Amino acid sequence: MGIRYYAYAFDSDQTVQALADPLTVIGADPLADAWGLEPGSTEGVTDFRQSLPERDLLYLDKAWPYLQRLTAPRSSDGVARAAYRMFEGEVTFAEDGCTWHPWVRALAPHDVTLIARDLETINDDDIKAGLSGSFATGQAPESEVAYAAAFLDRARGFVRAAARDGRGFAYMIC
Repeated sequence: MGIRYYAYAFDSDQTVQALADPLTVIGADPLADAWGLEPGSTEGVTDFRQSLPERDLLYLDKAWPYLQRLTAPRSSDGVARAAYRMFEGEVTFAEDGCTWHPWVRALAPHDVTLIARDLETINDDDIKAGLSGSFATGQAPESEVAYAAAFLDRARGFVRAAARDGRGFAYMIC
């Protein structure tokens, strides 16, 4: 199925709890939440609309590595963008090589405000430059730039709303 990204917003009064244990604010079945399925279902019919409002759940599917790369430090001694905090992380593969343990983090409302400001400054040229080193041709294909830009817009909307409402969020890469 692949490794995916999910973020769940929480109200400011849940910050201490979420920072101590981010899983307390993350849904029990993120894929079901993102795809509009019944939690725990192994089969079903869906229209692929999230079961939670967009202000509460951000689903970046498999686009998160592009956004991670776009906001990461450009060199080993470089500094990451503020927005990198919401994309940072990797799953940890188990010894069997077939399964993995998720990366989970919670971000407090004050962090979300900084991330929202930074996301607003990223433009199409930044996306092209940030993705270019990932492809053999040296340049990111337009389709991949468009894919990353579409998910960046989703991330902007989610984070903008969370910042406006004084909310934090916890995310899971799994």
